[in-house]
Amino acid sequence: MKVKINRNAAKKLTEMLNTKEAEGKMIRVYITDHHGDHVHYGLTYDTANEHDEVVKTDKDVDILLDTREAEFLDGIWIQYFHVPEEEFVITNPQKGHHHH
Repeated sequence: MKVKINRNAAKKLTEMLNTKEAEGKMIRVYITDHHGDHVHYGLTYDTANEHDEVVKTDKDVDILLDTREAEFLDGIWIQYFHVPEEEFVITNPQKGHHHH
């Protein structure tokens, strides 16, 4: 599976991974809601289980994805914006939907 992250997101995720809370864990992108043909995404700290794929990005941040949700998770793009507010925006360009 593939994941793209922008420079801001890589910086923020690296900061998050350097906290006590994240010790020994990785960043997981998961699906919070299914709405027919599109979904909403969330971020959390987790450890890999047997259904996961550890996806390496070009920014030295590995992302955990559940292979059972590959249809929606493969090809996601994780961005982090400072304006208009500080937030992650996770989209899947292959699905043509944008989610915050």
